[in-house]
Amino acid sequence: MTTVGNATDALSQYAVGSNKKKSDLGQADFLRLMTEQLKNQDPLKPLDGTQMLGQLAQFSTVQGINGMQDALGAVANVMESDQTLRAASLVGHDALVDTDTVQLQAGTGMDGEVVATSAGTITIEIVDSAGQVVDRMPVEAAGAGNVAWSWDGRNADGAIAPAGTYKIRAVAGSGASSQALSTRVAAHVDSVSIEASGLVLNLAGVGPQPLSAVRRIG
Repeated sequence: MTTVGNATDALSQYAVGSNKKKSDLGQADFLRLMTEQLKNQDPLKPLDGTQMLGQLAQFSTVQGINGMQDALGAVANVMESDQTLRAASLVGHDALVDTDTVQLQAGTGMDGEVVATSAGTITIEIVDSAGQVVDRMPVEAAGAGNVAWSWDGRNADGAIAPAGTYKIRAVAGSGASSQALSTRVAAHVDSVSIEASGLVLNLAGVGPQPLSAVRRIG
């Protein structure tokens, strides 16, 4: 009498006998192997019912995991397609992003915001790549929150600032009590890329920025 220890051994014999024509074990195949296992069991050592139920449960779990993986893959594809459509609608708009560095053409100004922590005067400084302050502008904060600012692209003497990389510095107060504040810049969305890390906006003068850096669109 041929004795089959469990469904796993039967599966190995089945794979050899079928010359590996099938790579996946279906439910019908598994049940057929279980039937053969019962038919060929040693009468002196009958199959433990608990063991058989465990094998059935294990097979069901594997099937469930495979089905879940397929379902999650389908959901991911739908989400990626939806993200692509949403991304296309952002092109051509202006995005307000957390940054303090901008690449500008000659005479090109910029708009932005500074995040105030309290009421008072905030000094916005535009600094060129050599570290020189090109222009300095005071803005008033009525309280904690976002305060808009704008630079016309000219230096303190009124001359057009040359093309180059500029940094924005925002300082609240003066002297020993001064405090550096976070700045934001509005930039045109030229295109959108969908990377493995998520949605990336390609902004004029700013470069690629993750969607998480965007504070406002439009």
